[in-house]
Amino acid sequence: MDHSVKPAGATALRDTLRGTWVHHLFDKLRSVKRHVMRRSDGEAFLLDKYARLHGHPLDVTNPQRFTEKLFRRMIAVNRGEHPEFTPLADKYAVRDYVADKVGEEYLIKLLWHGEDPAAIPFDSLPTEYVIKSNHSCHQVIIVKGDTNRTDIQCRVSGWLKTNFYWSNREFQYYHIKPRVLIEEFLKNQDGGCPLDYRFWCFRGHPEVIQMGNHARDNIHSFFDTEWNLLDIYYREEALRPHLAKPRNFDDMKSLASRLSAPFDFVRVDLYNIDGKIYFGEFTFTPAGGGIKLRPESWDLRLGEKWR
Repeated sequence: MDHSVKPAGATALRDTLRGTWVHHLFDKLRSVKRHVMRRSDGEAFLLDKYARLHGHPLDVTNPQRFTEKLFRRMIAVNRGEHPEFTPLADKYAVRDYVADKVGEEYLIKLLWHGEDPAAIPFDSLPTEYVIKSNHSCHQVIIVKGDTNRTDIQCRVSGWLKTNFYWSNREFQYYHIKPRVLIEEFLKNQDGGCPLDYRFWCFRGHPEVIQMGNHARDNIHSFFDTEWNLLDIYYREEALRPHLAKPRNFDDMKSLASRLSAPFDFVRVDLYNIDGKIYFGEFTFTPAGGGIKLRPESWDLRLGEKWR
């Protein structure tokens, strides 16, 4: 008998009970169990993910590679270590850290924030702006001109009901209270979305700069701190062009260094709009750990920097 197939009677019973107090009670108990078992489940999830991605078990006791240390960090955070990561992963709360560390002039202008999508003040917002959540990744809406307000409110309501922790077991997101942020729309002189400069920093020392573009998400170039194009990558399908060195690049490096100084590793994301530098976000566990650095020598090289 195939035990993976549920008996028709069980399926019929479940459908009959759907929407009743019994069904709601069952869902509540299942949710409670999930949260009670979160830590052990999270650790098992991460160990299994590493093994499937890299083809061998994680060396927790003596990690050497960057990706090994990345998963060891994720397990440590899942166990409750590094509670300071939570407010820094919160795209709203981190603004206080940035303002205190380097000054408010590096923050993107915040037009509105709140927890009720119905309260979004559409009539008082400019023609262009960006809507995003504070507790997740890839939850972004770029508004240019007229828009469907009801659709936006529905999408944002869905965001607020999610806990991003469950996607990749990144515990720094677990306790973030969901909030909606509306920011000024940053754009280049040609009106396009800006490039994202992602500084991989170790104790305040930028080592490599990963490039990205949120609008199309098809650029994946890496540069060293002298702006030489590197052969490192982890996304096969993305483009890796040689891009122009940004204006006041040394200022960007200095800013990334000051922001990352307290951390053994953190990715500091910055924007540069015609020489004006803005802070984007901190990333403590890039891509939820789901990366294989190529060539493999970079995995060891960056692992040596992470001490």
